[in-house]
Amino acid sequence: MGAITLTDIHKFFGEVHVIKGVDLDITEGEFVVFVGPSGCGKSTMLRLISGLEEATSGHVEIEGRDVTALGAAERGLAMVFQSYALYPHMTVRENMGFGLKIAGEGRSVIDEGVGRAAEILQLGPLLDRKPKELSGGQRQRVAIGRAIVREPAAFLFDEPLSNLDAALRVQMRIEIARLHRRLGKTMIYVTHDQVEAMTLADRIVVFDAGIIQQQGAPLDLYRKPSNLFVATFIGSPRMNILPCRAIDGGVHVADSTDFEMPGIEGSPAHFGIRPEHIRIADPDQAILKGTVGVAEHLGGDSFVYVDIPGAEPVNIRIAGGAEIVEDQEIGLTFDAADVHLFGADEARIEVG
Repeated sequence: MGAITLTDIHKFFGEVHVIKGVDLDITEGEFVVFVGPSGCGKSTMLRLISGLEEATSGHVEIEGRDVTALGAAERGLAMVFQSYALYPHMTVRENMGFGLKIAGEGRSVIDEGVGRAAEILQLGPLLDRKPKELSGGQRQRVAIGRAIVREPAAFLFDEPLSNLDAALRVQMRIEIARLHRRLGKTMIYVTHDQVEAMTLADRIVVFDAGIIQQQGAPLDLYRKPSNLFVATFIGSPRMNILPCRAIDGGVHVADSTDFEMPGIEGSPAHFGIRPEHIRIADPDQAILKGTVGVAEHLGGDSFVYVDIPGAEPVNIRIAGGAEIVEDQEIGLTFDAADVHLFGADEARIEVG
């Protein structure tokens, strides 16, 4: 139940080619997150799966059945939108059971489905309230409950937490993760939020310009991005990228220094290092050195932006407090194992 296969999916809006030949297999019970910048095609891809948009070409299969020509109501899926879309004149109970009522189900079936969903989402005490009497998080739980009642083959989430404040986003993220573990259903989730993607997904699919740039387990994408786009998109704060060029036995980074990296298989043009992999060192003994431009002290972490000659400012993440002030000269060092190299074509370069 819930396996989804996409084969050579293309979507045009007029002459604009939005989805460009996507192939994707989603296994039963998998939690897949689509991420990418605005306009990359991730929400369009979700709507093509749901049947709310029609593919220009290609095939969509759900549980081995070709549903490409079927409408949304015939695909056996449930979608949860960014907007709660609750009926204001109905109670929580009525909102959650409305889909079954429209489908012609009897009262006992509706009550059983609503009761089960309410228990899962801890909505029992709220069943007789109207949406205006609920918080944002409670309304989103009702919207999810309405989807659960339908017992779909898979759940589709289109940026469902975007309208919530920071604290509620954390709470709802945890609830959605628990819901997936409890139901074991296939879930496809669209977001631009790095934390949601990294914490919820069994597999992340990174979109850009209507193409899948890379897919895999969250930590695999984080540790081994296939190109410069994925390297800078996955991870918050983003990976630092500095210009570089090959030298004998390593690379020359920015305008600063030579860095030994034997076994490079290509001609690197971009040198990547994540903020948490950089350490502070004596400027005279460091790999890179520069001047502190901005120091953000957040309590548990400090983020320090260092101006490096010949490159964009480098962001350093330091655990705990850091006695660093603006305009201070600072040295930076790191290990070769934590460095990522990319060629002029922005593809990953392996280091032997």
